Amino acid sequence: MGLLSSSVSITCYRVEGSLEDPFMETVEKKLKHNMIMEIDDDVSEKAIGWTSLENPYQPKFEGSSFCIGPYLVFALRIDQKSIPAKVLKKFYVLEMLKILSESGRKYLNKTEKQMVKDRVYSILLRRYPATPKIYDLIWNYEGGFIWFFSNQKSANEEFETLFSKTFQLSLIRLFPYTIADLDAGLSDSQKEQLNKISPTQFSE
Repeated sequence: MGLLSSSVSITCYRVEGSLEDPFMETVEKKLKHNMIMEIDDDVSEKAIGWTSLENPYQPKFEGSSFCIGPYLVFALRIDQKSIPAKVLKKFYVLEMLKILSESGRKYLNKTEKQMVKDRVYSILLRRYPATPKIYDLIWNYEGGFIWFFSNQKSANEEFETLFSKTFQLSLIRLFPYTIADLDAGLSDSQKEQLNKISPTQFSE
């Protein structure tokens, strides 16, 4: 889900904490350190990292290219490989037949079969390109807010984890309860009442 898509889903966060000065150099250094790593020619099944908004497949974070006024604009990229079960079975069977033919044996034991399957799986992982998913974000660093362009549970969790790891800053997901608690200027007694509120179940 992208910033310039015709329809978007957005999760808003408040950023707690601050980065060391010089701010922009610190952000650039941390983004580069946690930039997405290519796994197309690797046995890795999954890669998660930051990438550029303008060119997500060749990420660069040079010269504050990710900065627009008071906003930082970049993206989370998640690359994942998934080998179809039938494809794995096909090459596994072919490799088994090859080994039996070359060795003159009639069968392999359970451990040998597993070793063949693991080896075939590793070979296929190297051959298969990863499928990328890209989620844009806008960070208003002066106001301390982030708009992350996804409501998917898994994507949001990956974003929260990587953001915390990268910047050592805390994120508070904003929804009606947290907005009321943080920004509505409630008194202590009103906050106490807010804490006692339970979700309402709506059903037909």
